[in-house]
Amino acid sequence: MRIGELADRTGVSVRALRYYEEQHLLGSERSPSGQRHYPDSAVDRVRLIQQLYAAGLPSRSIVELLPCVVTGEVTPELLDRLSAERARIDTRIGLLVDTRDKLDTLITAATTTFRTGRPCP
Repeated sequence: MRIGELADRTGVSVRALRYYEEQHLLGSERSPSGQRHYPDSAVDRVRLIQQLYAAGLPSRSIVELLPCVVTGEVTPELLDRLSAERARIDTRIGLLVDTRDKLDTLITAATTTFRTGRPCP
């Protein structure tokens, strides 16, 4: 598939797909006229890249992790890196849950204030 179709199927801009190639996150074959062509598997790869970006991983970390996904190649260093990224994500999740709980408390207090006219505690 060409770059525009991959962009449509993944919801990622053409510009972002070109960036992924520059960062060695995604590869394509070139036609004689220079057009990029991607295999169907590129859709899943782009979605994975997007998930990893959303989790806060920089492109250099994603490049290090992709061989495990693509070829099954695993090294002790990669296992350490995967574990460290998971621990970092767990920490972020914990902080987000704490923030959500504080917002719930604030929403409850604000709702009470709105209904009763009394100031927020």
